[in-house]
Amino acid sequence: MNHARGGWALLGLTPFAVYVILFLLIPTVLAAGSGFFTDDGAFTWNNMSGLFEPAILQTFVSSAWVAGFTAVVGAVVGALVCYALLGSRPDGMLRTVVDSASGVLAQFGGVMLAFAFIATIGIQGLITQWLLTSFGINIFEGGVWLYQVPGLLVVYLYFQIPLMVITFMPALEGLKPQWAEAVATLGGSRRVFWTRVAIPVLLPSFLGSTLLLFANGFSAFATAAALISQGAQIVPLQIRAALVSETVLGRQNMAGALALGMIVVMVVVMAGYSVLQRRTQRWQR
Repeated sequence: MNHARGGWALLGLTPFAVYVILFLLIPTVLAAGSGFFTDDGAFTWNNMSGLFEPAILQTFVSSAWVAGFTAVVGAVVGALVCYALLGSRPDGMLRTVVDSASGVLAQFGGVMLAFAFIATIGIQGLITQWLLTSFGINIFEGGVWLYQVPGLLVVYLYFQIPLMVITFMPALEGLKPQWAEAVATLGGSRRVFWTRVAIPVLLPSFLGSTLLLFANGFSAFATAAALISQGAQIVPLQIRAALVSETVLGRQNMAGALALGMIVVMVVVMAGYSVLQRRTQRWQR
């Protein structure tokens, strides 16, 4: 009977497995593998060596900086929002609205998000013109920062903070009331509970959520592509430049090498996330 149930369970996973193979595994292998070959099909290490060129390394540094900054700020702000919601009723109006809004905003990106920011705080944006005409404040006096890497920091936080709320709230809700009662029984204060019990328990979940935000920011493409039309200051835009140009740094199929570099970074990040998630699950049993 157990073997039959196991067989049906595997059969139920077949559509998902086929989807992963067709739309994730095969494209990943083809994209990364193309970096080892020229257009003529000859094997080469030339593209891999191009990853260590200063211009390419700078794009990885810029991507890591954008992803790291938005991940840390998004994690801290999102955790504070979760803490503020901890005292509200799970089925109350406030929690329902915040959960629903976070679910929508975490997935709101791409061209639509870029257009929203351009129309709001762009050079001719509504708020930009209102500040200029009403108070004489020009937010672009130091340069058109919105259309460069610094502008991505503001835009990415728009979906990074809601994503943190979604991923970290279950961990906060997992804190057992008995732990606080035990600390109070032993004469401990609320501060002792948070510093000695809650924070150590929540730290793996917090760090894991931060890594998830880093991966989300590092791989984001559509929003950056819509905002930054000139140059390729982060890795996804560098891959686009490699695809639309005939050669990058005199190399063919450089986009495949860049994709492989991104995959390596994402594998390392997600491996760390998996380890932290296993540590988190110890306290949720």
